[in-house]
Amino acid sequence: MKAVIFDLDGVLADTVEFHYLSIKKVAEREGVPFTREMNQQLQGMNRKHIMKEILKPSSKSYCDNEIDQLAELKNKYYIDYIQTLAPGDALPGMVDFLEELKSKKIRTAIASSSSNARTVLENLGITGYFDIIINAKDITRMKPDPEIFLKAADELEADYRECAAIEDSEAGLKAIKATPMFSVGIGEEPFLKHADLYLKNTKEISLERLSTAFINSMKRN
Repeated sequence: MKAVIFDLDGVLADTVEFHYLSIKKVAEREGVPFTREMNQQLQGMNRKHIMKEILKPSSKSYCDNEIDQLAELKNKYYIDYIQTLAPGDALPGMVDFLEELKSKKIRTAIASSSSNARTVLENLGITGYFDIIINAKDITRMKPDPEIFLKAADELEADYRECAAIEDSEAGLKAIKATPMFSVGIGEEPFLKHADLYLKNTKEISLERLSTAFINSMKRN
């Protein structure tokens, strides 16, 4: 294993809740329902696509410009929330895991659909752990398309088969599974059990556990 590629929201930081609260504000403003279950289903998608999805129940017709404006409003709310993040707010176990990867000179990348990924990393104080940061502005196709993971591996100059990629969303896991990479699913959603390595939470991750599962997978293949 030469490289590990990370999703951001729900893997390194508990920003999924911030996305939910931001979208919920827009939904309430427009008089459409929005639940945590819907938020889970929309993880990994860009904000314009999210706006189109949540506005479907509305009796109002929205032009592209109006959807763009609402997407920007959602982003404004989200930026306000992520400003509350500080060093120490990374999800449990992840900084220790990043330290392990760094000590073994395993290359790392972020593959996040969020255009605010760098801000989140800077606020958490963990930007320096990553060799490459790929976000929505660097790609043309969103998850579940695998483009973002393939681009991250290409930027790292790593063979896809020597990469592990970590996700907590269904769209993200589908994207990884569409590549030759080793997939890691973190969280309690049932679909995550389809990953090559399934972990209930970030506390369970370690380089030893990942390496063992990765090697066993290589032997089976």
